[in-house]
Amino acid sequence: MPDVNRGNRPLSPFMIGQYYRPQWTSMTSIFVRITGIALIVAGLMIVWWFAALARGPEAYATANGFITSWFGDLVMFFSLLGLWYHMLGGIRHLIWDSGRMLDVETSERFGQMMVVGSVLLTIFTVIVV
Repeated sequence: MPDVNRGNRPLSPFMIGQYYRPQWTSMTSIFVRITGIALIVAGLMIVWWFAALARGPEAYATANGFITSWFGDLVMFFSLLGLWYHMLGGIRHLIWDSGRMLDVETSERFGQMMVVGSVLLTIFTVIVV
C-alpha cells in the first residue's frame, strides 16, 4: 500500500468560509457572471411584453400589468443595476485583456469602483430617464 502523507495536502475549496478571505476581484467576477444570467430573465420579460403587444390588446394588458406592477418594477430596477454592473465588468475585462491594471491593489480598487459606479449610474438612469 502506498504511503500517503495526509498532513501536508492543500485544503479543499469547501473550506472557503473558514480559511479563505474572498477578494474584491473574485467576488466582482462572480457577480458579473450572475448578473449576466439574471439579465436573461429581464430580456425574456421584455420579449414577452413585445410578443403580447403583437398578439393583441388583451395579451398586452396582461403583460403590461405584470411589468408595471411593483414586482415588475423591482425586477426592472435590479435588471438595470445588473446591466450597468455587467457593462462595467466587461470594461474591466477588456482593460485586463490589454495587460493593464493587473496588480492586486488596482484591480481591487476598480472592483470597488464597479460597485459604486453601477449604483450611481442606476440611480442617475432612474431619475433622469
